[in-house]
Amino acid sequence: MNTKEFYKKLTAPIIWGNLLAMLVVVVLLCFGLKWWLSAYTNHGEGVEVPDLYGMTHQTAMERVEPEGLVVVVNDSTYIADMPAGAIVSQSPESGMEVKVGRVIYVTINSLTMPREHIPDLIDNCSYREAQARLKSLGFVLLAPKLIDGEKDWVYGIQYRGRNLVAGDAVPRESELTLVIGNGTAGEDISLEDTDDESGLSGYSEDDVDDFLEVVE
Repeated sequence: MNTKEFYKKLTAPIIWGNLLAMLVVVVLLCFGLKWWLSAYTNHGEGVEVPDLYGMTHQTAMERVEPEGLVVVVNDSTYIADMPAGAIVSQSPESGMEVKVGRVIYVTINSLTMPREHIPDLIDNCSYREAQARLKSLGFVLLAPKLIDGEKDWVYGIQYRGRNLVAGDAVPRESELTLVIGNGTAGEDISLEDTDDESGLSGYSEDDVDDFLEVVE
């Protein structure tokens, strides 16, 4: 095939007609795909996320259902001054524009009081140190219970009358009682201290006669 024949076929109307038809099809496919994506994703349509703070999970679901949104609990925490089960945070945050069907993940206040483990304090520290450790864990301390022993030394921890040991799990903010010494441990009462007035100082019980001569 010479150059003249090749040029003649290249400029034939049927070839240009086919190329034009292919171009039209490609353009139509692009516009059709764009329209379908816009319709599928509800392009330009959205709803505002409401503020769910403080609501229960059930109340929050009833609130967002008319908007086409969904509420899912994905975490919990504990805040003392909030009701159990109340929503404390959400994602996406309130005021944001989202599409219908979007899931709102929320964190709720724990339904049960978190527990803390009793540290190794018994027969291991002073009253002042035990106070600081237990208060830092969120416990409430009642008036200590005194027993014979080294002054202010911790001999036990009680919860509702039950003796605790290190590692026991107790609800935070529970009222605990520390059992501490009253300072009387190891004190000896000698005859010298008690018999000075009777003149028996310096004598032991074995040295005192059964009968003493009375001089008038």
